[in-house]
Amino acid sequence: MTYNAGKYDVIVIGAGHAGCEAGIAAARMGAKTLMLTLNLDMIAFMPCNPSLGGPAKGIVIREIDALGGAMGKVIDKTHIQMRMLNTGKGPAVRALRAQADKPLYIQEMKKVIEEQENLTLKQAMVNELILENGVCKGVLTETNAAYYADSVIITTGTFMRGKVLIGDLEYESGPNNQRVSIKLSENLEELGFDLTRFKTGTPPRVHNKSIDYSKTEIQPGDDKPQGFSYETTNFITDQIPCWLTYTNEFTHEVINDNLKLSAMYSGMKRGTGPRYCPSIEDKIVRFNDKPRHQIFLEPEGRNTEEVYVQGLSTSLPESIQEEMIKSVAGLENAQIMRAGYAIEYDAVVPTQLWPTLETKKISGLFTAGQINGTSGYEEAAGQGMMAGINAAAKVLGRDPFVLDRSQAYIGVLIDDLVTKGTREPYRLLTSRAEYRLLLRHDNADMRLTALGYELGIISKERYEKFIAKKEAVEAEKKRLASIIIKPTEATQNTLKDADKQPLKEAVKAYDLLKRPEISYTLLESLLEDPVDLPLDVKEQVEIQIKYEGYIKKAYDQVNRMQKMEDKRIPNNIDYDAIHGLASEAKEKLKSVQPLSIGQASRISGVTPADTSILAVYIEQGNVARAAN
Repeated sequence: MTYNAGKYDVIVIGAGHAGCEAGIAAARMGAKTLMLTLNLDMIAFMPCNPSLGGPAKGIVIREIDALGGAMGKVIDKTHIQMRMLNTGKGPAVRALRAQADKPLYIQEMKKVIEEQENLTLKQAMVNELILENGVCKGVLTETNAAYYADSVIITTGTFMRGKVLIGDLEYESGPNNQRVSIKLSENLEELGFDLTRFKTGTPPRVHNKSIDYSKTEIQPGDDKPQGFSYETTNFITDQIPCWLTYTNEFTHEVINDNLKLSAMYSGMKRGTGPRYCPSIEDKIVRFNDKPRHQIFLEPEGRNTEEVYVQGLSTSLPESIQEEMIKSVAGLENAQIMRAGYAIEYDAVVPTQLWPTLETKKISGLFTAGQINGTSGYEEAAGQGMMAGINAAAKVLGRDPFVLDRSQAYIGVLIDDLVTKGTREPYRLLTSRAEYRLLLRHDNADMRLTALGYELGIISKERYEKFIAKKEAVEAEKKRLASIIIKPTEATQNTLKDADKQPLKEAVKAYDLLKRPEISYTLLESLLEDPVDLPLDVKEQVEIQIKYEGYIKKAYDQVNRMQKMEDKRIPNNIDYDAIHGLASEAKEKLKSVQPLSIGQASRISGVTPADTSILAVYIEQGNVARAAN
């Protein structure tokens, strides 16, 4: 018999990376929030690689932190190694990557959630949604507990009708042999949602003491302490290295000889796998001209002997995995502790969502994370935060919150999903962002912290520190523009000692810093009265001045595109009535229901000619006349 278990403002189903950020964001905005998870010991679990960050993904973590989320702070407290990637390239592609202590990360995130005001955490299996007149009003659990709320967020990850595949073995399971959600998936289908079937996979884990590291290459962390969160001040210095080895011809022979036994190639696999994180079987088949592939040995924590064999994701039978592992240099005597496996799961076709991540079909229902067709912890967390913000905003009577493509990688991610959809697990890449020079690792706070404060997620104290930093950057830029550096003997000698070109004439310090070979540190040595500034202020000053011209061009492009984003499409438009629109365009426009001409222009199958016809049709007032 069903019983009333309580009323909340927001209910979050799932406590993975999306669920955690959703629950925390909603609660910090002042919404009474309930988080329901299958297992309280699996909060923010990392079923795949024990790392966070990397190209594009690391910037998402910075954006989450700049808005007031938790992922950055938690990984800063629990990592075993931190590295800045692409340091030899420009600031637009630099990104931080951390090796996580997986058990410790879970403990720390669980602590954050348990201590968060307005947030209640419970263990429960949700079977179905409670609807009233087509509006989501709560959830019903398998124990017949009915929890009510005006906003519900589904963040079930890979657990909806999950199936583990190892060779010809197939069984219902979520990651790490956890219970799987079946009835909720069936309920979504009954409600008319279009679901798709995706796949992801993991490699074997091997025992640390069974590895011969003398045959591998060490991969240490950076000497310079760093963190994802702008508030981190205590940095971990005792880092643990990773190790690099390679597959070889014999490894490839083992795999090729047994492809028919892989769930990937035997016909058992029905879901689509991730293009940018392929299994080792995929690599061998697709890149058969390569004699070897990189394998990274990544410790899973300080207090465990498990080592993650990054790059060897597989669904081959366990006996073949043993043979494959032992063919790799350094792993000849490796002891497999957990076999690799593939997992299939249900995902919601994301074009069924508004940019707020609310479903178009059911008001008050939001989805976030891998259920929306993405891969990766960071993509999930970014969606979770946005869903949490909008679910709370809906309940609290506040305006929806949507980040556009020029504001954040999170904006690129969500716009890609809801506008273009995805036929495979979506991975965020720097190449997906047309304004990546504006969306840098270093300036996430400059882009988003004021917004986080307006939402009520960022504290007043943190906001005031941010304002002080912003003012310090502007003051230093102004100061450098007022200083003239003359080609004195001392100046020329300093430049010569640094192997830089001498000055031909007097120049403003501001303009001198624009030269590619001149760093802020070198510029300081040329100034008579250098000021003592924090490192992050110096970094901002240098990047903003050095790339000023490129940044201005990027903003000019944003402003041109904004005119298309500002042209709103009425919700009562009849696309079938627009003469000249291609049939495919009509079909895609009706499916996606874009909110602006700009969004319509990004839909696959909608041509520039279609966009022009649509814009003219709206400008001529045809929609208004038709409505009358």
